[in-house]
Amino acid sequence: MVLYAAYGTNLDPEQMAGWAPRSPLWGTGWLEGWRLTFGGESGPWGGALATIVEDGRASVFVSLYDVPECDESHVDTCAGAGFGLYRRLRVRASTLLEGETAAWTHVLDDYEGGLPSALYLAMLADAAEKAGAPAFYADDLRSRPCTSARP
Repeated sequence: MVLYAAYGTNLDPEQMAGWAPRSPLWGTGWLEGWRLTFGGESGPWGGALATIVEDGRASVFVSLYDVPECDESHVDTCAGAGFGLYRRLRVRASTLLEGETAAWTHVLDDYEGGLPSALYLAMLADAAEKAGAPAFYADDLRSRPCTSARP
């Protein structure tokens, strides 16, 4: 079984239920050796978009979903992979109970850099809280620099 690792606004369980209605939450964990960052520019969001990059000193909180084949293409489309914004990547997620497990996720197919909008950053922090991320993680998201541009 290869799980889907959600790390952006798709940490929100309600959002994922819409993206993949037949995909149960399997658990939460961390992508060790990865860092949440932002890149590209998004007209609709008014700033850079969330992505992950390798960084041996960092980790990213994720929700892990068991996504059946019938939901995969819809997850790809909703995440922006269907439009060429993101591409799939295989990663290893660390969980408290299961240890390491294989997962797939999406990474931005663009440069790293740029600031997210304040609205987008707030949505990321809220989604992380809804998914059960530790308070320090959501607080760190809220403290990041952002643009006040409105989407």
